[in-house]
Order: sequence, then C-alpha cells, then structure tokens
Amino acid sequence: MLKRIAALLLSAALLLAAPACAYRQHAQNSDTDYGSRAANDPKMIGQKAYGSTKNNPHQHENAFFEYSSAISGKVASLNGVSSAIVMLTDKNAYVGLMLDWTAVGTRGTQGTIEQNNTGTTEGVYNVENGSPYGNSRALVYPYNSYFSVNDLNDLSPELKQTVAVRVRDMAPNVQEVHISANMELMNYFNEFAKEAWGSRPLTPWIDTFNTVVRYHFAGGKVMPPPLTQPETYTPNESQMRR
Repeated sequence: MLKRIAALLLSAALLLAAPACAYRQHAQNSDTDYGSRAANDPKMIGQKAYGSTKNNPHQHENAFFEYSSAISGKVASLNGVSSAIVMLTDKNAYVGLMLDWTAVGTRGTQGTIEQNNTGTTEGVYNVENGSPYGNSRALVYPYNSYFSVNDLNDLSPELKQTVAVRVRDMAPNVQEVHISANMELMNYFNEFAKEAWGSRPLTPWIDTFNTVVRYHFAGGKVMPPPLTQPETYTPNESQMRR
C-alpha cells in the first residue's frame, strides 16, 4: 500500500513539473527570453553568427553600403526590438537596434538605463531642464524615447545571435554581422536610411559610414560628430575610451 501511495505521489510531482519544464523550454526557444544564458541554450547552439570572425584589420573598409528594408523588417519583428536598421556592404552586415523591453534579458547586467521618459507625465521632452522641444533629427533620444544600450558588449549574446541568424538567413554571403544598440550609431544609421528612402545614392556617405562602423565595432580612434544633441551632448568617458 505504501509503495502504491509513493508511486502516485511521484507521478503527481512529475505531472506538475512537466508543464513548468515545458514552459521554460518554450521560453528559451522563443524570442521573449534573451537572458536565460543556460548551458546548451537552444539559441546559442551552433557557430557564433555575430561579431568579428575574420581577424582582418581592413574588415570595416567597405567599398559600398546599402540599406536593406527586408532584413530591417525581419529583425524589427523580434520581440524586444522596437526598430532595426540593417546596412549591407561588400563584406558585412551592420545592424542598428532600438529596444522596447518587450522581451527579458536584452540588456546585460552592466548595461545602464540611458533613457529618462518621466517627461511624458509632465508634458515636456527634457525633464531635466523642462524643455518641450526634442531633436527631430534623432531617432533615439535620451528623453521620451525607446531604448539604447551604449556598449555592444552589454547586449545579450542570445539577442545578438538571434538577430545575426535572421540576417544570415536572408543575406548568406555576408562575412560578418555586427550589431549595436548604441544611440549615436542608430541615429547615424537613421540618417543613412533617410537618404535611401529618398532614393538618393549612398555613395557620398561611404567615408562617414566607414568612420562610424570602425569607431563602434573596431576601436576606431576617430569619433563621428554626435547627432543626438549637437549643441550640448558630450560623450561620456566610456564612449571616449572605446
């Protein structure tokens, strides 16, 4: 009798645990959780799809670049991503992200919150000085904006892998996929995209583009002029060091 009761209790425990395990596995497989970082995580199985892989010092000396509407839309459809701008070159794919916190774990524990959106409750853009004016040139802004992450290393590896796999599915010939949610990079990519949307050639922008991507992805020493707050914005020390 005791053995039968024990067996029934064990069966009940397994039945209760099964839904929890199934839910956890579903979350790890989905694009709602980029923070589990568990061993054998399904998002990280396979070869690393993002970042530097060629060890080529000239990898970011691109001969041309173009905006990809299709890949941008595919990446933007991910949970956690509010907007994406994807540029393809003769070598690489570059992805700028704007985040919306609709998925967990997109930002690492070291990533600070860069946006202050409390002005939305007070009818102002900049809650620090009470200004009702924003910067129409900036897509990502320090106030009343979707979210940015300054350092690409503070983005979840699972998020970057998920994004890179989507990019490579649609552009299998790219050598490297580089991903950032940096505010200034995203605003520059938005400027480039505006040119493409207006059916204007991107050729005149190639030097600026290469300066931007070298600075953000290869430790370039030349920092492009800031777009977020041109009159007042000063990069913080961590940006100056990168």
